[in-house]
Amino acid sequence: MHPNALLELGTELLKQVLKLDAPSDAVVSAFFRKNKQLGSRERHALAETTYAVLRERLLLQHLAQSGRGPMERRLAILAWQGNRDHLAKGLTPDERDWLAQQANIDRSTLAPKLRHNLPDWLAAPLQERLGDDDFWRLAAALNEAAPLDLRVNLLKAKREEAQAALTAAGIESTPTPHSPWGLRVPGKPALNKLELFTSGGVEVQDEGSQLLALLVDAKRGEMVVDFCAGAGGKTLALGAAMRNTGRLYAFDVSGHRLDALKPRLARSGLSNVYPAQIAHERDDRVKRLAGKIDRVLVDAPCSGLGTLRRNPDLKWRQTPKGVEELVAKQGAILASAARMVKEGGRLVYATCSLLEAENEGVARAFEAAHPQFKRLDAAEVLGKAQVADATSLVEDGMLRLWPHRHQTDGFFAIAWER
Repeated sequence: MHPNALLELGTELLKQVLKLDAPSDAVVSAFFRKNKQLGSRERHALAETTYAVLRERLLLQHLAQSGRGPMERRLAILAWQGNRDHLAKGLTPDERDWLAQQANIDRSTLAPKLRHNLPDWLAAPLQERLGDDDFWRLAAALNEAAPLDLRVNLLKAKREEAQAALTAAGIESTPTPHSPWGLRVPGKPALNKLELFTSGGVEVQDEGSQLLALLVDAKRGEMVVDFCAGAGGKTLALGAAMRNTGRLYAFDVSGHRLDALKPRLARSGLSNVYPAQIAHERDDRVKRLAGKIDRVLVDAPCSGLGTLRRNPDLKWRQTPKGVEELVAKQGAILASAARMVKEGGRLVYATCSLLEAENEGVARAFEAAHPQFKRLDAAEVLGKAQVADATSLVEDGMLRLWPHRHQTDGFFAIAWER
């Protein structure tokens, strides 16, 4: 495709994505379905350029003000992630001169918000918590692409065997530094046709998400509930940890999300998983399980701000009011899920948020209202689950993962025993 035609498509895609009225991955997918003539390299360039704009939106909009033509075209030119020499063939002489001028700007002299590319309401609490140096390391990490992590399905293969199969397929991998189940793969190789993947030997799952399942530490023969199962990544990890025994309920209010679990469940070889759509956290299915469950995981609906490397649009789509509403919902879901935990059972509350309000704030409020739940030391729990260097992952007894420190998505989790 001629570079100017590809740039025009990039401009049109950005116009749609920057409305910020829908998740960017859904908008990009719909755009590609509409433009079936695009090859894999062209799709890759368009997608990566779009995400580059979302990551550095404030900076790029500032730089783009000095150019001419449609704003989205200027943004695409500045952020282009494909072949730059090929792109230059699609630019006018004025655009080439303008782009060269932008390359000479010392970005380190620009205002802080243009360098960290976070909304003020999000930057302020993070900077207060972390301090200047750590905050800037986090900001830099959030503007990088996330690595590709795989969880080895130990029902079907050992980690060493899965790594050997990847090597045989020409795909490099290294064991994840903390999770005993994980492999980290550079780049974005095509996995969906790989026999190791299609047979359920591995699943795509961030190492941080794997660590949440390890904190639950589900055992053989237990009754376990994944209360907000979604598409089931942690459900599958829990089922494998249970060695396909016991009973594992995957609850969610969204039937659409649970539908996405079905093909993954079929690949996994698990037969102990029971997906069920519930109307709300007080559903009769939940009431019937009161006091009967050994382990309950509440991976609560949250702002998702720990996943900005993958979903950079969230920092522009979320609002303080939205977070406030989520905190109320998280507290209600946690309190309801807690009723299912039996005496001596374990409750784990988790989010993929960086914000204290959604994490420690919800946990403290729950503890104040439910003194029968005693906090467990996450470092001790994870250490027993064969997690390497578990103490480096824990703050005040709670799991706290940061992209710049741990190379995972941002996660929080706390475990209690009833």
